[in-house]
Amino acid sequence: MRAALPLLLSLGLLGGALAAPALTPSQEARAVAIQKNLRCPLCDTGESIADSRSDISVKMRESVREQVAAGRTDGDIYVYFSQRYGNFVLLDPPKTGRNLLLWGTPLLALAAGAGVLWRLLRRGRATAAKAGPEPETAFDPYLAQVQRDTRAQERP
Repeated sequence: MRAALPLLLSLGLLGGALAAPALTPSQEARAVAIQKNLRCPLCDTGESIADSRSDISVKMRESVREQVAAGRTDGDIYVYFSQRYGNFVLLDPPKTGRNLLLWGTPLLALAAGAGVLWRLLRRGRATAAKAGPEPETAFDPYLAQVQRDTRAQERP
């Protein structure tokens, strides 16, 4: 029993050394903010590691806390995880390079559609202004027939 006591104490001390470091309140807030911007690589619903309870998310949260305690910047931490898991792990991917194309394409398509619609509306107005008012009979042959029949009945 006496031989087991030092072993248990050393394991207890070793376990305490492996625990996540204590953070100041500002560091804790930073760690939580970073955790909310990282996606769980195993979750199908796109949960952040702050919300996920998977084993990998727990390890990623510990890693974020360790890196914040070590003084690494937010950008360095995001790069660390994106190098390991790809940009998929970032809930807010950077708006540079290829990602800029993905962010900008819907906006460009919307602007192009608005431009085409504007041109079509302007062209329709210009065509109507040049042609002037057309007789109603040109658009409705039934109306023209009724008008002819009415005129024929008026002449006795």
